[in-house]
Amino acid sequence: MRGTISPPGEEANIQIGDNILSINDTAITKMEEVAPLVIEAGKNQDPLEVKIKRGNEEISTQLQPAYDIKEKDYRIGLYIRDSAAGIGTMTFFDPNTKKYGALGHIISDMDTRKPVEINNGSIVRSQITDIKKGEHGLPGEKKADFIIDDVQLGDITKNSPFGIFGTLKEALVKGNGKWSKPMPIALPSQVKEGPAQILTVINGEEIEAFDVKIVNSINQSAPATKGIILEITDQRLLEETGGIVQGMSGSPIIQNDKIIGAVTHVFVNDPTSGYGGVHIEWMLDEAGIDIYKQENKKAS
Repeated sequence: MRGTISPPGEEANIQIGDNILSINDTAITKMEEVAPLVIEAGKNQDPLEVKIKRGNEEISTQLQPAYDIKEKDYRIGLYIRDSAAGIGTMTFFDPNTKKYGALGHIISDMDTRKPVEINNGSIVRSQITDIKKGEHGLPGEKKADFIIDDVQLGDITKNSPFGIFGTLKEALVKGNGKWSKPMPIALPSQVKEGPAQILTVINGEEIEAFDVKIVNSINQSAPATKGIILEITDQRLLEETGGIVQGMSGSPIIQNDKIIGAVTHVFVNDPTSGYGGVHIEWMLDEAGIDIYKQENKKAS
């Protein structure tokens, strides 16, 4: 007669996508903090008191380390990731409140496809080092290096269908040239089909403007995603990137010297076109910025 032994993590009902908050009342902020607690509990044959977060719910459970004969060490049967990181573009910041919005879409876990739970998120500067051009059926991408020795630009407090949001530090407003000056915004009803520009970086940290065409804009009266469809018309951008690539998410769209929205998605079968995604009004609303109370309705 044969039986099966379930991994300790499964026995404790810990699921993919859960966030470990604490073990034995010790807050867990880094992956390397887990192993010493596991080894100590294993040697003493004691269970670990684990507190996890699943969605909006906090759950307490017991986890009993098991001895791995092959590895000659104690294991808990969990694949633990320290953090999620990626390249994206900041859409706006409000110099009055220091609130910002970026990406224009939600961040999802690459394994679970579920929204990433934000615990201690931060944003840092990056430098674009190369571009993988987009092709029919194969989206391109920006390649970049994080400037991790630099001061954090701000925190991430919200991950929503309209992007990521948080508060900036003072340092960000320096070095952005003319793009650091406040600009008016356009409401959905004010966006027109026709010429526009996107602001994005394709080399180093230089913000550049590229020509696009607004193909369609939905006059939305309530927050919704995918409100604008645009087409890249700038010949240089097409030559450099093939169109919209990963990493351009959040690139602000400018029309008639007003911010109207952000690039969010590429059409995989046509990298020259994509969704301008969200109208800027919905991103500002998600950031907690009431545009109707701001005299000139300006963000930068």
